[in-house]
Amino acid sequence: MRDDVERIISQAENEISAAASLAGLDEVRVRYLGKKGRITVALRSLGSSPPEERPALGKMLNEARESVETMLSRRRDEVAALERAKALDEERVDVTLPGNRPPVGARHPMRIVYQELEEIFGRMGFEVADGPDVELDYYNFEALNVPKNHPSRDIQDTFYISDDVVLRTHTTCVDVRVMKGRKPPVRAVIPGKVYRSDASDPSHLPVFHQLDGFAVDEGTTFGDLKGTLARFAREFFGPDTKVRFRPSYFPFTEPSAEMDVSCVICRGKGCRVCKNTGWLEILGSGLFHPKVLEGVGYDPEKVSGLAFGMGTDRIAMLKYGIDDIRLLAENDMRFNRQFVHI
Repeated sequence: MRDDVERIISQAENEISAAASLAGLDEVRVRYLGKKGRITVALRSLGSSPPEERPALGKMLNEARESVETMLSRRRDEVAALERAKALDEERVDVTLPGNRPPVGARHPMRIVYQELEEIFGRMGFEVADGPDVELDYYNFEALNVPKNHPSRDIQDTFYISDDVVLRTHTTCVDVRVMKGRKPPVRAVIPGKVYRSDASDPSHLPVFHQLDGFAVDEGTTFGDLKGTLARFAREFFGPDTKVRFRPSYFPFTEPSAEMDVSCVICRGKGCRVCKNTGWLEILGSGLFHPKVLEGVGYDPEKVSGLAFGMGTDRIAMLKYGIDDIRLLAENDMRFNRQFVHI
């Protein structure tokens, strides 16, 4: 019997050493220590042994069981360490490989243009102001010297919510709101969306963007207006940009003028974009009409104010060579990604 027990222990030791996985090691455990395992069966058969041999045989079998359990535990730790090392080796990340870059967002070209315009005018002392998109008829028309019978009030040109409420047709209406709450001197630019009943085509949208600006103080002249806008044009389009002013008409300014810049495409030589004139119209401007100043409580005999307004969609199209205004509104990522690095 002693020889049998020693043989069982030797065989168990060999099988435990040969087990290369935790699953294989568990099979060895069941084979020797399970309910029908060789050591378990031997312990149960002690009753058939001579009484005088039972104590010694029982002691041997219990020691054999403890020995096998110890060997299993030790080998289990070794196999687990080997399997863990193998898994780490197979799952090792090669840090020298190029990574997969996540998609990078981009600022919208209109946001880029607005930020640049705000910085340019900010350096000239203009603050940034804002106002409601849904506007009272008074601020959008009456306060800007636009009478009831003016063509711009036609329902074909303006989105009316009620007789007295409209979607603003320009950001100039915010000029009045700012002036009503401030005493001169005051300077501000107003970026924002505006709304008009225009059909959608490569150069028109019913919702587009503007930037208006104004400055009111004692002694403000048309020369101040020209100097301000010339500086803006050269900082935005480049130091070689030329400007010219042409007489025009706006109800809320007198005198009024359109400002052109030398074509940013051909640099004044003449091309398809500027219709071979060498010039591009970019904004309207003038000095505030006395009625506008009186309407906000200013004395036109003491103060005067310059004002200007530009379509910033057109400004963006010229700066970045965009040939269809609808691209600015469609949110096509193929278009937007072109501005990631700007």
